[in-house]
Amino acid sequence: MLKKFFGKFSHDLGIDLGTKNTLVYLQDKGIVINEPTVVAVNIKTDEILAIGEEARKMLGKTPAHIQVVKPLVDGVISDFEITEKMLKYFIDKAHKDGFMLAPKPRVVIGIPLDITEVEKKAVEDAARAAGARRVYLVEESMAAAIGARLPVTEPTATMIVDIGGGTTEIAVIALGGVVTYKALRMAGNELDNNIVQFVREEYNVLIGEQTAETIKMRIGSATMLKESMELEVRGRDLLYGLPRSVKISDSQVRETMQRTIRQIIDSIKLTLESTPPELVADIYEHGIVLTGGGALLRGLDKEIALETRIPVRVADDPLISLVKGTGVLLENQELLDKVAVQNTDEL
Repeated sequence: MLKKFFGKFSHDLGIDLGTKNTLVYLQDKGIVINEPTVVAVNIKTDEILAIGEEARKMLGKTPAHIQVVKPLVDGVISDFEITEKMLKYFIDKAHKDGFMLAPKPRVVIGIPLDITEVEKKAVEDAARAAGARRVYLVEESMAAAIGARLPVTEPTATMIVDIGGGTTEIAVIALGGVVTYKALRMAGNELDNNIVQFVREEYNVLIGEQTAETIKMRIGSATMLKESMELEVRGRDLLYGLPRSVKISDSQVRETMQRTIRQIIDSIKLTLESTPPELVADIYEHGIVLTGGGALLRGLDKEIALETRIPVRVADDPLISLVKGTGVLLENQELLDKVAVQNTDEL
């Protein structure tokens, strides 16, 4: 009863709890938070020092007693306590201009397709412990498809490929449910790791994750570029331990990422092979939609289209499709009840 009363003074939230970034949609206001899923902890006192962008800035620069933690691995909670504190911080931050009492919002959270019951419970418990009045879990592919304004409740099939930081999800959706899918525990982070490994093996230079991501974003591509590009990067020479800069070309980056890109494309083909023929016909007619940060890799849509012989397009604002979908669901209770994986009883 008391939570219902507090709920009247809270704006409900949609959360994209991603491996790399967490986005929060506040009802009636839109996306109010887009910050890295990173937490800095003082391991001597167990005190949370920074969350989000402030914590990300500390990566690779902290003394021994400060640990920078990424509490989600491959889209799944790996550190429950820190995830709970991070969610509480984001919920409080989203409501900072609102009612002075503790917020008790309804919360819609995207979860991976291949998540286990134990992992579902961890997400739900973390959100409730952080102050949520009621928690709805929605498959990330479904939320991303809704955010991309795809006709998920129609009998017509929709194929969506959501390439995030830790996971890639390939799903065929029809009549408000996922018909067939394939989930990979590899995505943007794996591409970054490919680049780190290449620079280490080719030049004997160690670079960090953030540098690798910069390389990927600035000169990375899935297909050959019209004009070749180069980028000078700095790291630590593994022989002498001193700073050293090297030049990397777009062709080198493309080659080193090719194995991961190939696995994603092969998985799309396998998903199509296991899809009922009537639905495959719809997909051939309407095409494949890419969402998530990985969708922004140059030429990826063209490479997938070439390999599958199906039209491919990148969703508008692919980085925020998922959290936009949670926002749509907050405004449409009937649709939310239909697509929610698990609803908690309101206390």
